Amino acid sequence: MTGTTVYADFHNADPSGRVRLNLHGTAEDLKRLSIELCEGLKLVLSDGELSVEGVVRFSSEEQVWVAEIDWNEIVDGE
Repeated sequence: MTGTTVYADFHNADPSGRVRLNLHGTAEDLKRLSIELCEGLKLVLSDGELSVEGVVRFSSEEQVWVAEIDWNEIVDGE
């Protein structure tokens, strides 16, 4: 997997299966890497054990940034 890796909690998904990017660990990584979230941004999401590529979207329903992922593509490792 290539791309910038940020922390995500795969248990923090919305009803559509998109991973919310609103946790403290995610915010710390984004700040440290000087990344500003925007529509269509591609990131690698990792919880330290599992990783997957995702595309950033803004959830107008919840007013929070999320990442669309393919749950079947999650792999072990960072």
